[in-house]
Amino acid sequence: MGRFIALLLLLIPGILSGYGIKLMRDMLFGKLLAPFPYLWMQFIAGLLFFIFGLGFIAGFILHRDRKRNQVQERFKQRKR
Repeated sequence: MGRFIALLLLLIPGILSGYGIKLMRDMLFGKLLAPFPYLWMQFIAGLLFFIFGLGFIAGFILHRDRKRNQVQERFKQRKR
């Protein structure tokens, strides 16, 4: 059950990131979608979706690898 929840947690930001790529691609080809009044606004929204989705997935993987002690020295958390 835990793995299924983890999959769902990664699936949502992954879909969001893919939608961000689609928005940026459509802007480059001049296709304006409904909720955006301007192409540049569509590109900014797509870029934010992509960065958020990619950042969430990267943070999830880094957290998992830190718990398993599978990261390089520079990515390990420092002792306080």
